[in-house]
Amino acid sequence: MKQTRRRLGDLLIESGLLTEEQLQITLQDKPAEQKLGDALLHRGYITEQQLIEVLEFQLGIPHISLYRYPFDTSLFNLISKETAKRNLVIPLKKDGDKLYVAMADPMDFFTIDDLRLSTGFHIETAIATKDDIIRAINKFYDIDEDFEELFGQEYAMKPVKEEKATDADSPIVRLVNQLLSNAGANKASDIHIDPQETKVVVRYRIDGMLRIERVLPKHLQNVLTARLKIMANLDITENRVPQDGRFKVNLDFHPVDLRVSTIPTVYGEKIVLRLLDMGSTLNDLNKLGFHPLHLQRFTSMISRPNGIVLITGPTGSGKSSTLYAALNKLNSEEVNIVTIEDPVEYQIEGINQIQVNQTVGMTFAAGLRSILRQDPNIIMVGEIRDRETAEVAIRASLTGHLVLSTLHTNDALTSVSRLMDMGVEPFLVASSLSGVISQRLVRKVCRDCAEAHSPTKRELDIFAKRGLEISTVWRGRGCASCNMTGYRGRLAVHEVLAVNEELRKAIMNEETVTKLHEIAVKNKTIFLLDDGLLKVKQGLTTTEEILRVASIE
Repeated sequence: MKQTRRRLGDLLIESGLLTEEQLQITLQDKPAEQKLGDALLHRGYITEQQLIEVLEFQLGIPHISLYRYPFDTSLFNLISKETAKRNLVIPLKKDGDKLYVAMADPMDFFTIDDLRLSTGFHIETAIATKDDIIRAINKFYDIDEDFEELFGQEYAMKPVKEEKATDADSPIVRLVNQLLSNAGANKASDIHIDPQETKVVVRYRIDGMLRIERVLPKHLQNVLTARLKIMANLDITENRVPQDGRFKVNLDFHPVDLRVSTIPTVYGEKIVLRLLDMGSTLNDLNKLGFHPLHLQRFTSMISRPNGIVLITGPTGSGKSSTLYAALNKLNSEEVNIVTIEDPVEYQIEGINQIQVNQTVGMTFAAGLRSILRQDPNIIMVGEIRDRETAEVAIRASLTGHLVLSTLHTNDALTSVSRLMDMGVEPFLVASSLSGVISQRLVRKVCRDCAEAHSPTKRELDIFAKRGLEISTVWRGRGCASCNMTGYRGRLAVHEVLAVNEELRKAIMNEETVTKLHEIAVKNKTIFLLDDGLLKVKQGLTTTEEILRVASIE
């Protein structure tokens, strides 16, 4: 008897996880070969956990959490690591002639048939999230690789032969590949390799927070350093001066660019690897979490033919992502876009990107002067660090170019005084500045374990002080998806200062920051703290996260 199955979209709408409008937009925009579930995940409308719960109901296949699952590691010989990763499948247990496996897509009948033929077992499936499976594969498939050879004394602290650090079967190469693979699975943005007196600590930065991944014995330090330097094309014989390099790898079948920086410390070289995911969706302005008013103001600023637009915030606040998203929106064959950066983070097709090189005199200011002779429409300067760069950038914006750049200040208004402190004339700042965007990154509440709570008295006071009301706040309980932290992923909070005629006059008259603040309030500017509190109200983040990045005035 044929069983009638209800459509996934209808089930998601019925369960209140999706609106009809979101479903229609996704169905229209998704490529023909992409599954609806994947397209909805890509757009961020639902989480993988929510999708799995609906699929469980739709297909009648149980869903399973692999967090702390008691795996039978002897079964891992039945399915190779390569097959497990490529098809997102992991063996769970064996019962007679049945092999139970967890799959990200239990409707992948080709893989089920392959497994049946290669193992000789009847295959029973369960659903697990893609991230869960990748994490389990990385953790348990390498459990037998305790790198016995590495912990022997042959790897004691002595000069490393290059063959040992490049041979594909060498244990150090496998160890480095495992560290990179785990970082990719955990969505880490940086890997820190910290040499200490008696050990080497490997830490991952996940959602802006560092946490220890593993501790390695001290005698692995030299060979680990050598392997990473060879990958990044650095000089392995030089360990007294800092070095920078980069390389590309494929992590779980998608390309990732890694930037490598080494610095000598008292216990040896510290290495930091920055992971730049080439397949990242951060090239779309609509996905950066802008408030509708902010998005409209920012789009209007970058749509002008000239003027200077500044993005400010501390290191690691997502300024580059916002700049690249803006360039992506402006990128077309009708305009000549030239950037000068230090370093070039993401390479974008159709944009001419220049790398700063201090040793040959290619500074921001020198590069910027040369760019002006290249008939550009839009110029992006990685960072304004000194008076010379600021003046050339401002003059470029006054001569009919749109200039995008970054500045290290705490909020949008202090950017004006920072430019004046650098020695730029107030009339130049006033006539060239189109707007300033200040931004920070905060962690998002994990959607899979979010729980509603009543706000504390302090939270009610903070909201009341900003003229806002709140009845419910959301906090993550902690689950397998978020590694028990209660947070998963990050979003940006912004402050967008659009420079209007009144503000121009005040800047020209060198008014105080207080006066500029009053004009900004009159101009309906949503400040950093307010934008953050509005996102707490939407249940996207917590008050603690907002207070970590924005101060209460």
